[in-house]
Amino acid sequence: MSTLVRDRAPVQTGLVSVRAPRKRLSRRTLILGGAGVVWLIGFLFLHGTATLTLPASELTDLHRSLNQFNAWVASNRADNPVFQYVFTPLRAAVDAVANLFIGIFAASSTGLRLPEIGWLGTVALLSWIAFAVGNARVALLTAAAFVFFGLQGLFVEAAYTFALVITAVLFTLLIGIPLGVLAGVYGRVAKVITPVLDFMQTLPTFVYLAPLALIFLIGPASAVIATVIYAAPPVIRLTAHGIRCIPENTREASDSLGTTGWQRLLTLQLPLARRTIVMGINQTTMAALSMVTIAALIAAPGLGQVVIRALQSLDVGTAVNAGLSIVLLAIVLDRVTTAASRRAEPGANRKRRISRRTRYILLAATLLVVLAMVQLSRTMLWAAAFPKDLNIGPAIVSGVSSASEWLQTNLFLFTVSFREAVTNGILNPFQSLLTETPFYLLVAVIVLAAFALGGWKLAAVTATCLAVIIYLGLWSDSMVTLAGTLVATAVVMVLGVIFGVAMGRSSKVDQLMRPMLDAGQTMPAFVYLVPFLGLFGATRFTAIIAGIIYAAPVAIKITADGIAAISPTVMEAAVSSGSTPWQVITKVQLPMARQSLALAANQGLIYVLAMVVVGALVGAGGLGYDVVAGFVQSSLFGKGLAAGLAIVFLGILLDRMTQAAAANPVRKVLSAKSPAH
Repeated sequence: MSTLVRDRAPVQTGLVSVRAPRKRLSRRTLILGGAGVVWLIGFLFLHGTATLTLPASELTDLHRSLNQFNAWVASNRADNPVFQYVFTPLRAAVDAVANLFIGIFAASSTGLRLPEIGWLGTVALLSWIAFAVGNARVALLTAAAFVFFGLQGLFVEAAYTFALVITAVLFTLLIGIPLGVLAGVYGRVAKVITPVLDFMQTLPTFVYLAPLALIFLIGPASAVIATVIYAAPPVIRLTAHGIRCIPENTREASDSLGTTGWQRLLTLQLPLARRTIVMGINQTTMAALSMVTIAALIAAPGLGQVVIRALQSLDVGTAVNAGLSIVLLAIVLDRVTTAASRRAEPGANRKRRISRRTRYILLAATLLVVLAMVQLSRTMLWAAAFPKDLNIGPAIVSGVSSASEWLQTNLFLFTVSFREAVTNGILNPFQSLLTETPFYLLVAVIVLAAFALGGWKLAAVTATCLAVIIYLGLWSDSMVTLAGTLVATAVVMVLGVIFGVAMGRSSKVDQLMRPMLDAGQTMPAFVYLVPFLGLFGATRFTAIIAGIIYAAPVAIKITADGIAAISPTVMEAAVSSGSTPWQVITKVQLPMARQSLALAANQGLIYVLAMVVVGALVGAGGLGYDVVAGFVQSSLFGKGLAAGLAIVFLGILLDRMTQAAAANPVRKVLSAKSPAH
């Protein structure tokens, strides 16, 4: 058997007694340590020089050029053939579909702007669909959630958001499932699109909002196209995975019958991959909802607009009310698509409590009731627009605002003291270390660290990314963002280790925490800001806390899976040698799960970086502020676009470096074979 031994004292495994060799510092450790020493010494003697600081109101020549390009596009849009024959028709087609669903569920463009199907018909129709693809429980959940939207006074806003999600998911599936099938059938296609999907998933969501708004203008069309870009990778990946993972003996049996490739796809691969494809649809739907709310920055209508206006005016009550609607809509979409996934499992028909014939009769009978309610909502005003007399939204807003004021008043000493202690004790010193170090010294240190982690190739990629950030004129703001990202990621990893180890060692803890982590991952990014805005006010500390809460679930899950995957034989050997639980965790489990920890750090960084622009809405500076300012002021468009590109290259740099750390195999210090008893 193989065990990892780090102590110099003799180690009894129960089978053999061996002495661990003296530990030697690795080449990587020496290089990283040397780079750190050079950085600190250089900071002591050179801090405050060559920092490339750019004031918020100033622009570089590149930023002015991008502003001029924005103006040129705006003035030549009507005459440019690329816009005439490509972008404008595409925008019109997407707008047509989006307006179709908006007119059906939210508001028509004529008359009283009432939807084609009023609130009563919408509740009935969507509940019936939930029952048809899922079960009675998700149908009741759907009905209750949409009725509650009306009670909140946000039914129209929720209908707008739902219409855009449906539009985006429709386009995503039309594009994603065929691409996923091609990637699953043809290996060459998979090799081509996999790097593209990796880039799409590592790209922060806000980065492509500005270019899309430039090309397609602001509004529903740009929001849908941005959502398709963001939501397509999950369904493409899972569809390809489902097609590829057909058992080889089943494939051989099909081929022996003389089936063609097309017949094998239709009769074997797609049916067997149905559950995996539906899981992809679930992930895509949740991603679409998250992106649609964020796309409110480019004038996408719906709940996201309410949240943004509330955050900008620091109206915690309104933000909580709208955030609650987003969470409920996320829960409904998740439960409906999850129920559909379970129904698609092989053998699901045998587990049903009622027969298929009885179910069809129930569906037909309830459909008649639904059609009657739809017709009623088209003819009666009370069924078309949710009654205003039943609006309890102002009471919710008032209650939350009062609670927020009470918390800020009575917990002022704790919240402010904690915030200021962390800000002055950790954030400010670390940010100063990054922003006041001469740029050339910090570039050298980061490139040297990249070389230690991944060799010359990674060092070259890192140097290129840093050179681009410098060229974009946003070095200082990038370092501000990097400081907040690294601090948040460090906290995420602490949480990941604490809760991940607990979940990996105990199935009961895993069963208790996993539903909460799943719920945390389904919430759109905006929702995380709301409660902490009420506690800590609009500061960068609030943005960092929101980023931590957003990124922690994925880091905890990855760490837990890494701990749980350690061989039981190794664990038994450690316990039998007399190791305490603390020794087992620190000497065996954490060292052997090092690759999982590095992967958790990688994903934690990416998730925290994805919250950079969202955090700018509540006081965070750096690149996120530049992006938001570029949306708001046309004179800062070029700077905002450059900031988006800087986020991309900062994300690539962090992603590649942490991937290199995750790919480095755990060095086995001692390997011994156990003799037979």
